[in-house]
Amino acid sequence: MKRRTFLKNSMAGVGGLAGIGYSAWASGESHNLSGLQGEQAGGSGISIGRPVRITSIGFPNSLSLDVIVENVDQAGLAKVDVIALPELCRGLNGQSAEDLHGATVTAMAALAKKHQTYIVCPIDRRNGDLRLNTVVLLDRHGQVACTYDKIFPYWSEYDVHPAMNVGDNARVYPADFGLLGFATCFDVNFPEVWKRLADEGAEVVIWPSAYSSGTSLQAHAINHHFYIVSVTQNSDCLVYDITGERLFYQKSEKVNLANVSLDLDRAIYHENFNLDKRDKLLKEHPEDVELEKWMKLEQWFVLKAKRQRVSARALAQRYRLEELRQYLDRSRRAIDGRRGWQYEAKVLFPDLDVASLKALNHRGS
Repeated sequence: MKRRTFLKNSMAGVGGLAGIGYSAWASGESHNLSGLQGEQAGGSGISIGRPVRITSIGFPNSLSLDVIVENVDQAGLAKVDVIALPELCRGLNGQSAEDLHGATVTAMAALAKKHQTYIVCPIDRRNGDLRLNTVVLLDRHGQVACTYDKIFPYWSEYDVHPAMNVGDNARVYPADFGLLGFATCFDVNFPEVWKRLADEGAEVVIWPSAYSSGTSLQAHAINHHFYIVSVTQNSDCLVYDITGERLFYQKSEKVNLANVSLDLDRAIYHENFNLDKRDKLLKEHPEDVELEKWMKLEQWFVLKAKRQRVSARALAQRYRLEELRQYLDRSRRAIDGRRGWQYEAKVLFPDLDVASLKALNHRGS
């Protein structure tokens, strides 16, 4: 079954993971690891669930383009779905700005086409008079599928000349395996970016960064129930599940090549209004769907498919189970309707502009 056909016939979702070595994937070696999702069953070429394979290549931004190309080319041999590079992968300085036809995007586009994979390529982008910290997504044909401009640049990004401009919208792209979202580095500190990604339906968020962040990412995974994969200049990779659980961490001295496999058909539900429907589903489809996890303190549970050509999410929808994100959104709208206005977080310092904040920050340091 073609990936696009499978996606069309499946419900959207986020999934479980295991870290897998490059050599094993490239050789097609089979693995039986706890938490692994989306492995091909019985050698038939048809996978259980809705799998996506992502390679995070973390490295300091001092690497030459030739070395970056070499590492991406190696990763492409494993036939993954997404290869992601860290924030500003060619650095940030007076000479680093380039447009979408520059050397970096051109080289990555050729590799995306060669290996028929998506490539997440963050660059210092020149766009007319604008300078932007941009994630460029290249599709399997080597074409620019979308761009995401960092919404919250870090202070030092205003010190370069010309200074970085500010992005204005979170981006979610409908890839052939699911809905792929992006946030960059300092964005991790601003919940509104992650709420927007959830509102746009993101299933997996790629987070290119200069640093590792850690549990700040976990908070967004818990609050919005999407999967987060990091790729950093610290040469490490963190992965968080839809439950907020840290599933994977890997770090290397220079270049960190981390492979992860996700099952996007797994989904998370609240106990509220769902338990009877869940139990009926599991009773009537014991060979199709299983209760993978029951988080009793949170009153959440996770369902996943057990065999080929079955979508746990589609079956759950048929039994009228409401996924956790949709339940919370529906609750928010209903409660706002009762109060008569939309509850929003307030800005703490509304009278300070960017220049004043910058001066305040310098005084504090």
